[in-house]
Amino acid sequence: MAAAVELEGVNVTFGDFVAVREANLTIEPGEFFSFLGPSGCGKTTLLRTISGFIEPTRGTVRIGGKDMKGIGPNKRPTALIFQNLALFPMMTVAENIGYGLRVRGVPRHERDEKVKNLLIQVALSEHGHKQVSELSGGQKQRVAIARALAVEPSVLLLDEPLSALDLKLRQHMRAELRAIQKRVGITFIYITHDQGEALTMSDRIAVMNAGVIEQVGDGRSVYAEPRTPFVASFVGENNSIRGRVISAEDGMATLETPLGILKGRNPVGLPAGQEALLFVRPEAMKLNVGGLASGFDGETLDVAYEGSVTHVTLRVRTGQKVTATVAGGAGMPQSGQRLHIGFQPEDGLLLARPERTL
Repeated sequence: MAAAVELEGVNVTFGDFVAVREANLTIEPGEFFSFLGPSGCGKTTLLRTISGFIEPTRGTVRIGGKDMKGIGPNKRPTALIFQNLALFPMMTVAENIGYGLRVRGVPRHERDEKVKNLLIQVALSEHGHKQVSELSGGQKQRVAIARALAVEPSVLLLDEPLSALDLKLRQHMRAELRAIQKRVGITFIYITHDQGEALTMSDRIAVMNAGVIEQVGDGRSVYAEPRTPFVASFVGENNSIRGRVISAEDGMATLETPLGILKGRNPVGLPAGQEALLFVRPEAMKLNVGGLASGFDGETLDVAYEGSVTHVTLRVRTGQKVTATVAGGAGMPQSGQRLHIGFQPEDGLLLARPERTL
């Protein structure tokens, strides 16, 4: 079976500005695939290149094994859901869903039957007669999805469709979208700057930075095994400590830092003398625990209780802030209290320090 979408050496430039640089990627049929990155990183440009609204400056886009060069968006086996949804306010929910079918000349009885089935699929079977203005934000999202699915695309493209919703509704719609994708079984390509959305919904994620795809993998690997300092910093919270490798063996390294000698995993084999960053997740940091091979002292700045966990922020002697996330909320330190903070070496990750500051 041909891949749903293939990008081969795709570059997109606007004058002297490079929006996408050397994108090479294969997205499999039936996959929920997300592009994750900050605003301006090129993810929406790449989505519009796949959909046909932008032609690549160089490189090839294939959908279902077919080269899409010269094929416009209305001729591609894709459907695109925009951030603003673009629903028709003067049409009912059912009319919105059936619009694409009507434009294609699908007979009325076939159209009505398909709209009925789609309303069931997106849990809106009792709302077909309503005007769009009568729906909640989450219901409007589902109408937009049903309208896109009506024309039976091979690939559904979603450009930050949840960005305008409040937090609770976004969390609810994450589960809704994933459930819909599993029911219909087609490929979803999702654009987001929200790490939570990408991690909870996606089979795989491409993390983008400044037009470059820096890492592709499932949520666990992108979070636990970042390959670049940008991915380590952008996906989830992380503490980073600058230093220089003084010894390396057996997949581990010892780092000389302004906070003392620290140890961590060295998956890319950084040699002695290499300038590096040591990344430690807040949940891996321990407070006032003896026997840790890597640790340093700090002054408590802030204690933020969030129910099941508490975030403790400390200032270390370099002036840098370091955060530890610990279970529960009992026995937490007070502001101004001195503490020892540390981690097990296997919970630290060394990566080469980039030339530019993160």
